[in-house]
Amino acid sequence: MSDLKTQFENAKEAVKGLPERPDNDTLLRLYALFKQGSEGDVHGEKPGFFDFVGNAKYEAWEKLKGMGREQAMQEYIDLVKRLTG
Repeated sequence: MSDLKTQFENAKEAVKGLPERPDNDTLLRLYALFKQGSEGDVHGEKPGFFDFVGNAKYEAWEKLKGMGREQAMQEYIDLVKRLTG
């Protein structure tokens, strides 16, 4: 697992240096996978109706409920590799 965590941390840093900004759907997927991989299932209150960005992030993360942290980490790593590669 420590190798996976190392790759996850490296992917987190690599995403900061992307040559161009991904589309919104990809950004939401990155966010949701990162949160699921680092914190597990969604928690906390859903943002208010008029917090469109917060709401979209919460819902993207919520869709991954039940996904294991290791799987989320691996999918995050794979997505970052596709974006940087």
